[in-house]
Amino acid sequence: QVQLVESGGGLVQPGGSLRLSCAASGSGVVINDMGWYRQAPGKERELVARITRGGTTNYADSVKGRFAISRDNAKNTVYLQMNSLLPEDTAVYYCNAAWSTWYDSTLEYDSWGQGTQVSVSS
Repeated sequence: QVQLVESGGGLVQPGGSLRLSCAASGSGVVINDMGWYRQAPGKERELVARITRGGTTNYADSVKGRFAISRDNAKNTVYLQMNSLLPEDTAVYYCNAAWSTWYDSTLEYDSWGQGTQVSVSS
C-alpha cells in the first residue's frame, strides 16, 4: 500500500556532496518512521539514518557529523544530505518507511524503495 521512489544518487569525488530524496505514496496510511539504509558489494545492509514522524533522528556512527536526515510530512518525503563523502560511502542506498493503516494503528508494516546508487571515487 506504500510505494517509495528514491532519487538523487550519482557519482561524486571524495569530499563532495549529494542529497537523496524519497517520496512515499499511499492512501489510508500513516507514515511513521522513515530511514535510509545502504548495502555495499559483499556487505550486509546497514542502517544509515532514521527519523520519526516527530523529527527525532538516529545515525550510524560512521556518518555522524557528515550526513543529515530530514523529512517533509506534508509531502511524505524524506531526505538525506550527504557531505564530506568518502569512498567507503559507496553503496546502493535504500529508503525505508514504517507505516500503519489509519483504521488499525496497532499493526505496522514496512516498505522499501528500489535503491539508488551512490559512488564516491576520484
